[in-house]
Amino acid sequence: MTEADVVILGGGPGGYAAAIRCAQLGRSVVLIDEAAVGGTCLHRGCIPTKALLHAAEVADSARTAAQFGITASFDGVDVTKLHGFKNTVVSRLHKGLTGLIAALGITVISGRGRLTGPTTVEVDGTTISGGVIILATGSAPKVPGMIQTSDRVLTSDQALELDRIPSSAIILGGGVIGVEFASLWTSLGAKVTIVEALPRLVPNEDTAISAYLERLFRRRKITAKTGALVTGVTSDDDAVHVTLESGDVLSADVLLVAVGRGPRTADLGLTEAGVQLDRGFVVTDDKLRTSVPTVYAIGDIVAGLQLAHRAFQQGLFVAEQIAGRDPEAVAELGIPRVTYCDPEIASVGLTEGAAREQYGDGVETVTYDLAGNGRSQILKASGAVKLVVDPAGTVVGVHMIGAGVSELIGEAQLLYNLGVKAAEAARFVHAHPTQNEALGEALMAVSGAPLHLHG
Repeated sequence: MTEADVVILGGGPGGYAAAIRCAQLGRSVVLIDEAAVGGTCLHRGCIPTKALLHAAEVADSARTAAQFGITASFDGVDVTKLHGFKNTVVSRLHKGLTGLIAALGITVISGRGRLTGPTTVEVDGTTISGGVIILATGSAPKVPGMIQTSDRVLTSDQALELDRIPSSAIILGGGVIGVEFASLWTSLGAKVTIVEALPRLVPNEDTAISAYLERLFRRRKITAKTGALVTGVTSDDDAVHVTLESGDVLSADVLLVAVGRGPRTADLGLTEAGVQLDRGFVVTDDKLRTSVPTVYAIGDIVAGLQLAHRAFQQGLFVAEQIAGRDPEAVAELGIPRVTYCDPEIASVGLTEGAAREQYGDGVETVTYDLAGNGRSQILKASGAVKLVVDPAGTVVGVHMIGAGVSELIGEAQLLYNLGVKAAEAARFVHAHPTQNEALGEALMAVSGAPLHLHG
């Protein structure tokens, strides 16, 4: 039997973050994963998709170079080299991660682990015992029961390895994954249609952001069918065909199923070991401890935002608890949310609707259009920054859309998480010319002292 202070099931962002911090705090650690350390984020999610999205941005730059006085042209995509670029980025990060894990003395076991008791995990017939078990097995793409994946019907995992750029694509789902792939494939030359059952794209974002995205997607000739239900999917040698409840039939080269991700908790022995589940998610208390006191759960298997940086934070939080510290977790609303489509979306805190439900009619909002921002004009970027302020003048929501706004979310999350009043933040200087000035302008405007904002 192998023994350690901490045994972690799953080597994705949550699992490896917990492993690293536990080791740094003097605990012996065993990290178990049936795939490569780094998980979905590094190998089939965040990193490879953003690498491809950057390549797509380069393609768009080549197409539009003439408007900047630069002679260039977009002549097509070398898919082999495209995947080579993506895989090189992943490989370098994986090599660095495995080196760090080895340097810290963390034992990595390759195989599918299964919980066999409150302090034991079994891998390929071998029992590993730990004083504490951390569950961090992540999530997998959801596929509705009526749909079968194939060469034409893809999940995001398959889409990342597609050996061609589709001539046309239907994307089922207008959430984060759906709009990112819509943006990517459009930039690389595909004709894209998004089918979303809810009334708007990115339905978890503020309604104003959804409206901006839909308008800017129309400019990019991305078709969005919202409030549309799929009743059937068939495919043949030439295309995939999607039937809508309205009776319309859409046809395309491929269909991407992007209706969300489900927790990977099946066949792990959790229920048998006494770990409570709810709709497949592990039930935890506010310390991320499960119904079994020696077992914690982190990341996508805990209901809430399915984000790598949430998993990182939870991994660190649990590791520090195990070490006897008293860490403070960041509330779910304080975790920044970013969608890397073109234009990017970044937000933190309450939407306007949620703020009005909580605080009533005293809520104030202001929207600063990037048309008034010098750097955005240089970049030819459209979008906006929207602030939501409670009756006491405290920033309770920041919602942004536009090129590069993911880089502005750091300041935005500080405003929200520190409970900063807009009038106090407005006095700080934002460098010129930067897109960050747009956030500064919005702060001034909502404080009653706008500068470059028309009344």
